Amino acid sequence: MQYRPLGQTGMQVSAVCLGTMTWASQNTQEEASAQIDMALDHGINFLDTAEMYPVTPVRAETFGHTEAMIGNWIAQSGKRDKIILASKVSGPARWYPLRGGNKLDRRNIEEAIEGSLKRLQTDYLDLYQIHWPERSVPMFGGRGLQSLGDETDKTSLQETLSIMADLIKAGKIRAVGLSNETPWGMSEALRLARDAGLPRVASIQNAYNLLNRTFEGGLSEFSLREGIGLLAYSPLAAGYLSGKYLGGAIPKGSRLDVAKQFTRYVVPQQEEATARYVAVAREFGLTPVQLALGFVYSRAFVTSSIIGATSLEQLKDNIAGSMTPLPEGAFEAIQAVQRVLPDPCP
Repeated sequence: MQYRPLGQTGMQVSAVCLGTMTWASQNTQEEASAQIDMALDHGINFLDTAEMYPVTPVRAETFGHTEAMIGNWIAQSGKRDKIILASKVSGPARWYPLRGGNKLDRRNIEEAIEGSLKRLQTDYLDLYQIHWPERSVPMFGGRGLQSLGDETDKTSLQETLSIMADLIKAGKIRAVGLSNETPWGMSEALRLARDAGLPRVASIQNAYNLLNRTFEGGLSEFSLREGIGLLAYSPLAAGYLSGKYLGGAIPKGSRLDVAKQFTRYVVPQQEEATARYVAVAREFGLTPVQLALGFVYSRAFVTSSIIGATSLEQLKDNIAGSMTPLPEGAFEAIQAVQRVLPDPCP
């Protein structure tokens, strides 16, 4: 396992991060605890969660249950010091409102962090991420921003980062991260750190996979030049890049079977692109999972690739797949597909 710097925080995180968004919906407490134990045994020291998890499917009555499972593991194992723990405060309501609307103002953030710390049974978070911006941005499948709309009631990024600064001073969080963010947002966060003395963000968590390489267009240069690495979520494109959904198949118990709200990858070009990547994997003697995860793990701007699983066998395969080196010529074959079908699922 490689360990990479988390921004300028001094923390070193494993290049594979254990994602948790299925816990408490598709996974029991026993299964979640077993996954953490297996991850630690394989050198993973980085866990990512969020106050709104689980989201497979999204249900208001289960918000926070994933954090509670992690908290139970921490209390039972006594191994809080063995993990770098990241969570997220939700932005404005997308499916169900938390805290009456999820604004990123002081009342909401302070309520959110107190709830997360209580559920996680810890005094602090190593990384606290803004799950998505409060302002108008294209995300979760959107392409471009056509207008700003009315933003008079939006909490500014400066105000949000000022609140995060207070949480750092209080010892409740160690570092701040962005998520589902844009080049403008990254630039503004860096400006505020430089000009207003606000916390310098340590990371950015965005989707990145063979079906969605939009991060490379404007954000990868920020990551490389500013040392704010990508925490790549959905490196398997919600499972599509495994090839298991080809031909319209929906395996029982899969994410597509249980979580109908994820439509990001339901686009006409996805199936053709996926089939081509599956063919590339076979050409080079790899499984589709090895090609997809090995590609993300190998990118210089990626700090950590966030993998999730619903079984220990799947988790073991995903860990091994992430660290599979791409054979000579495989990257060129990937690029050939990208040129024909660029980013079908932004």
